[in-house]
Amino acid sequence: DSNNGSGGAPIDEKDEARVDWLEESVNQLKEISDGIENRLKQLETQSKMAYKAAAIEAEKAQQRQAEKIKQQQQQQQQQKAQKDQIKKSQTTEQQQQQQQQQPLPTHPERNLTGMNILLLYADDWTHHTLSSYHNVDPVNPILQTPILDALASDGIRFTHNCVTTSVCWISRATLYTGQYMSRHKTTEPCCWSGGKKPKQKLERAPENWNELSFYEILARNGYHVGHAGKWGVYLPFDKNVHFNVEEDGWHYRKIGRKTWHITEKNEADALRFLVTRPRDKPFFLNVAFYATHAKDGDKRQYMPQEGSMGWYKEDVVPIPKTATDEAWKKMPYFFDERNEGRARWHWRYDNYTKHQTMMKNYYRMATEVDAACGVILEELRRQGELDNTVILFTTDNGNFHAEHGLADKWYPHQESIRVPLIIRDPRMKDKQRGTTNDAMTLNIDLAPTILSFAGLSAPDKMMGRDMTPLYLHNNPPEWRNDFFYEHPIISQRTYIPSSEALVRKDYKYMYWPDYKYEQLFDLRNDPGELEDVINSTNPEIVEMKKSMKERFEYLKKLVKSEGVVTV
Repeated sequence: DSNNGSGGAPIDEKDEARVDWLEESVNQLKEISDGIENRLKQLETQSKMAYKAAAIEAEKAQQRQAEKIKQQQQQQQQQKAQKDQIKKSQTTEQQQQQQQQQPLPTHPERNLTGMNILLLYADDWTHHTLSSYHNVDPVNPILQTPILDALASDGIRFTHNCVTTSVCWISRATLYTGQYMSRHKTTEPCCWSGGKKPKQKLERAPENWNELSFYEILARNGYHVGHAGKWGVYLPFDKNVHFNVEEDGWHYRKIGRKTWHITEKNEADALRFLVTRPRDKPFFLNVAFYATHAKDGDKRQYMPQEGSMGWYKEDVVPIPKTATDEAWKKMPYFFDERNEGRARWHWRYDNYTKHQTMMKNYYRMATEVDAACGVILEELRRQGELDNTVILFTTDNGNFHAEHGLADKWYPHQESIRVPLIIRDPRMKDKQRGTTNDAMTLNIDLAPTILSFAGLSAPDKMMGRDMTPLYLHNNPPEWRNDFFYEHPIISQRTYIPSSEALVRKDYKYMYWPDYKYEQLFDLRNDPGELEDVINSTNPEIVEMKKSMKERFEYLKKLVKSEGVVTV
C-alpha cells in the first residue's frame, strides 16, 4: 500500500534510495571521524614522547655543557699555572716584547661563567616608551608593554640611561666597540671607522673591529654568536658571527611566498637561532629590532601589523607639554624650516589628527616589539635556559614626538638622548628585583658589561664601565655624575647642525659648534628645557656656567684624545 495509512506523502523508490545513501554517508563520516580521533590520539602520544625525549636530551646537553665548562676551567687553571711559572723566568723587557708580538689571544685567561646573553635592542625608543616608566611618573598611561614591564619587575630598570650620540649608526658603532664616536670615527652609516665607502667587500675586518667588537671577543672565547636584525652601519667585511640575518629599512616585504612585517621577521629569526644553536656552548644573541623606526620616504611613516590596528583605537594620546609653537620659537635662531627635525615634524605632527594617527601607530609597533620579546623569552623558558641567561633591553637613541616642534633625534635634549635600559641577571638578589637605579649609565657601558657577563675583561681601549657592580655589590662603586655628548654635522649645518653638551641630572650645558652658540638649562626647575639661562646674572647660575664650561672642555679633550680613558 503506497499510502501507509498515516496521511503522509507516498514514498517512492527514489526517496528510499536517497535515505539509504544518506545513512551510508553518515556511517562513512562517522568512520572518518573515528579515524581522525584515533590519529589525533596517536599524534598526541607521539608528541608527548617526542617532548619527553627532547627534555631528556636537553638535560643531557646541559650536563655535557656543565662537564665541558668544568674541564675548561681545569684546563685554564693548568694553563695559568704554566704561564705563571714561565713568567717568573722572564725579564720585564722580554715580557713587553712578547706582548707586542702576540696576536689577539684565542683563549685568554678567564673565568667563563657559561651564562647566555640575550640583548633585545630596539630602535628609536625614548625613555618613556615603556609602560613601566609611567608606574613611577604617570605622564602617559596609555602605552602598553607588559612583557618588558614583567622583565623590569624581575630585574632592574635604569632611569637615567643615556646615549653619547643620538643617531642609529653612531650609537650602534658605540654599542659594538664601547667607544665614543670621536674614537671609533664612524660618522656616516656607509663607512666603518671613518673610511671611505668601499666599492667592494673588504678582505678582512679592520683592526679596531677585531680588537674591540664584543662579538669577536665572545666568539673567540667559546660563545655561539648571533645577530638578527639591524646592524645600522655598513660593515663590508666578515664578522665573526655564527648566525647573521640583517634586516633594515622596511616595514613590509614579500620574502618567498610570505609577506612579512619586519618585527615578525626579527622574531622568527631570533627563534631560529635559539632552536638551531649548539647546546654545548653558551650563546650571545642580539635581536636588533627595526621598530619603532619610521619608514623613511613613506608618508605613512609608521606601519604596524594588520592585527594590531585595533590597539589604542579609542585612546587619546596626550600632546607633550613642550609641543607648542612657543617652544619651537625658543629653539636657537638657526633652527628654521630647513632643519630636518622640523621637516619631519611636518610629516608627522603638524596637526592634531596627524599627531594622533602617528603616535598610535608608533605605540602599536612598540607593543608588537614587546609581544615579540615575550615569544622569544617563552622559547628560552621552554628550553630551560631562563635562569642561565642574562637579558638586556635597550635602544639606540631616543625620539622627539613633537617636543620643541621637532621629530626624530640628533640633538642633546632629554627626549633624544635618554633611553630605556632593563637588565635581568640570574645572579641578582631578590631584594634587587623590581627596583630602579638612577645611576647615569651610558651606551658606552654596554660592551664592557656584556663581556663581564661572560667573565671577560674589557679591552683597555673601551671607554665605558661594567654596570654589574651597581646591582651585584653590597657597596656599589662611585659612579659618574655627568658626561660629554657629541653629534656630527649631517649634510650641512642648516639640515642637521653638529651639537655637543655636558649633561648632568640638574643642569645641562649645550654647545652648537657650527654657530658657536651656547645654552644652559636648569633641569630641576625646567625639565622641558625651555628657558635658556646662559645669560642669567644670578650668582649661582653664573658660577654653575663657569664650572660646567670648564668640565665640558675637560671631558671633550679627554674623549677626543688617543689615551686610555674610562669616563
